[in-house]
Amino acid sequence: MGKMIKIGMAELDICLPPDAITTLGLGSCVGVVLYDPTKKISGMVHVMLPDSTKIKNNENLAKFADTGIEELLKQIVAKGANRKNIVAKIAGGAQMFAFKSDNDMLRVGDRNVEATKEKLKQLQIPLIAEDTGKNSGRTIEFFPETGELLVKSVGKTPYKI
Repeated sequence: MGKMIKIGMAELDICLPPDAITTLGLGSCVGVVLYDPTKKISGMVHVMLPDSTKIKNNENLAKFADTGIEELLKQIVAKGANRKNIVAKIAGGAQMFAFKSDNDMLRVGDRNVEATKEKLKQLQIPLIAEDTGKNSGRTIEFFPETGELLVKSVGKTPYKI
């Protein structure tokens, strides 16, 4: 087993076997894994907000679904991933408040998931597994050796997608 690469909020990184990559405490944020199963080259981005075009100071590409996924794709292809083989797995986008609301500002989790799926579709990257929504935070770990994404939530048994 290699080392565990940790990425924080609004960060992204690349991961090659035998290492694994993780991000902790995904609430309304979405963890996006892009992965080439043949070459086992992967990367993860911790997306905080759906759309960089709505924000003035948006030089942090990893913070937003649109720019974060594009940048991650660029980096894993630069590492040797075959663009045609790349697939995605996503987790997160929880509704962290008990009340239901149509107020968009409070639906950050849903909006992050929608924006992530929209960007993947635009880039023609198949989404092969997801664990999104609900109201609990998640920690995720991705293992490029096996292609498994381990999802951990407080009080629940960890499971793989």
